[in-house]
Amino acid sequence: MPKFLIQATYTPEGTKGLLNEGASGRRAAVDQAVSSLGGKVEAMYFAFGEEDVVLIIDLPDPVSMAAISLTVKASGALHTRATPLLTVDEIDEATRRQVSFRAPG
Repeated sequence: MPKFLIQATYTPEGTKGLLNEGASGRRAAVDQAVSSLGGKVEAMYFAFGEEDVVLIIDLPDPVSMAAISLTVKASGALHTRATPLLTVDEIDEATRRQVSFRAPG
C-alpha cells in the first residue's frame, strides 16, 4: 500500500477546533477519514514551528490521497502538503529501469 508523508498547518479556525476538541479528538477524526478509504495511520505527531501536524499514512492508491487532500483543504481548517514515500526496494527497482532522456543543450 502506498505511503504518504503529510505535513499540515492549522489555520486560525482549525486551531480553534483543535483547542476545543483536543489532540485525541483530531487523531480520531484523522483515523476515521483514512480508514474510510481503506487506509491506516502509521504515525501522527503534533509539532510547533512551520508545521503543526506530521503524519505517515498508508492508502490504497494516489486517488485516495487526492480525495482526502481535497476534502481537508475544502474545509479551510488546514493547509497541507502530501509527499509520496518510496521504499528502498522501490528505488532499487527505479534505478534498474532504462529511461530514454536527453538533457537540454
